[in-house]
Amino acid sequence: MERVSETKTAALQYRFDGPDDAPVLVLGPSIGTTWHMWDRQVPELSKHWRVFRFDMPGHGGAPAYPVDSVGEVAARLLGTLDELGVQRFGYAGCALGGAIGAELALRHPHRVASLALIATSPRFGTADEFRQRGVIVRTNGLDPIARSSPERWFTPGFAAAQPAITDWAVQMVRTTDPGCYIAACEALASFDIRAELASIGVPTLVLVGSEDQVTGQGEARTLVAGIPDARLAVVPGASHLAPVEQPAAVTDLLVRHFSSAWQAAPDAHATGQHAITAPPVKPVLAPPPAVPVAEIAAVEQPEATDVRPDAYAAGMKVRREVLGDAHVDRALAAADEFSSDFQELVTRYAWGEVWNRPGLDRRTRSCVTLTALVAGGHLEELAFHTRAALRNGLTPAEIKEVLLQAAVYCGVPAANSAFRVAQKVIREETTPQE
Repeated sequence: MERVSETKTAALQYRFDGPDDAPVLVLGPSIGTTWHMWDRQVPELSKHWRVFRFDMPGHGGAPAYPVDSVGEVAARLLGTLDELGVQRFGYAGCALGGAIGAELALRHPHRVASLALIATSPRFGTADEFRQRGVIVRTNGLDPIARSSPERWFTPGFAAAQPAITDWAVQMVRTTDPGCYIAACEALASFDIRAELASIGVPTLVLVGSEDQVTGQGEARTLVAGIPDARLAVVPGASHLAPVEQPAAVTDLLVRHFSSAWQAAPDAHATGQHAITAPPVKPVLAPPPAVPVAEIAAVEQPEATDVRPDAYAAGMKVRREVLGDAHVDRALAAADEFSSDFQELVTRYAWGEVWNRPGLDRRTRSCVTLTALVAGGHLEELAFHTRAALRNGLTPAEIKEVLLQAAVYCGVPAANSAFRVAQKVIREETTPQE
C-alpha cells in the first residue's frame, strides 16, 4: 500500500507491507536512495511485522519539501505515523535513515521499541564535507554525485558483478530533487549526538559492512561504546549499502534483533501497542554468516569543555557553518597570546552578534560582505568569503552579479582583482573530485 501523508506542511511518501495487526517496523533510507533499497528485506520482515517504508523529501518522486535538519525529518515522520495511528514501533535505518532513528530514540523514547542503526555514525564526517557536496550539486547538478555513488556504496567486486544494480543506484540519485539533496547534506552536516549516546535507552543493533569506507567500524564501535544496550554486528563483504549488497545477511540480523529485543511499552493500554512474541528464527543463509559477538564497552564520559559566554558559543557555531571547520581551525591554531583576544572579539561580535541577527538571511549577508571586501580591496578575505557565499547558497552566477554591481559602485580596478580571486575559488570549489 503506497500513500502520501496528508500533512499540510510536509507531505511524506510512504508504503506499508505485511499484516495490518502486526507490530510496526519502520525502515529509513539513506541520502540519495528510496524505499526500494529495502526491497529484498521486505518479504521476510513482513512475515512478522507491518513494515512501514518512507522516502525522504524529493527522493523517489516524493514531494519536494526540503528539510535541513535530522530533527525536522524525524518530526515529519512522527507526524505521518500519528496520522496513521501508529504510536509505538521498531526502527531500522541506514546512514541518514539511521540518524533519524537515533534522533527518535533520544527525543521520543516512548515511541521506539527497538532500534537498528546501519552504516550510521554519531557524527558523519565533517560539516565541511557535506557543505562542499552541496556546493557541487548547486553548481553542477546531481550527475557528479550520481556517477560516484556506486564506489561509495558498494565493494568494487559487487559493482562490477552487478551492473544492473549499479545503474539503478546511479539513476536513483539522478532523479532526486537537487534542492532536497542539498538540504539533506545540510542535515548531515549539523548532526552530532556524540555527547548524548548514553541517553539512548532502547535495545540497539549497530550493523556495519566490513568494507564500509564511508561510516566504517570505528564509527560503529563508537555507537556501541556509547549506547548502554547496544551490540555490534559486522557484515562480511559489504560496503555502505549493506542491505542491498548483502541482503540475506542483513535480513537475518534484523529478524534476530527485532524478534528478541523489542522493549515493551511503558503502558500498553495507553499506546495500544504490544511487544511481539519472538517467532522462531529461520536461517536465511546456508550456512548462516558468522556474526561477531558484540561487547558493550564502558560509557565514556564527555570531556569537560571550557565554558564560554553565550555570544561566543553562538558565534563559533555560525563562524564554522559559514567559513568551514578547516578555515576556523587554522585561524584558531595560529592565534597566540598577542592575537587570541582578537579572535575572541571577532567570534563574539562579528559572528555571534552581527551574523547571528535575524534581520537578514545568510545569502544576503554574504552579498553585503563580498561587496564590502571588494570596496576595501581585502582580497585574501574575499577568497574565503567567496567559499562562504557558496556554502550559504549563492550560485556562481549570483556571485558574478554581486561583483558586476561592485564594479559600478566600487570601481573597475577593484572588481577586476575581485573577479580573478573569485574565479579561482569557484573553479576549486565547484569542480567535482575524481
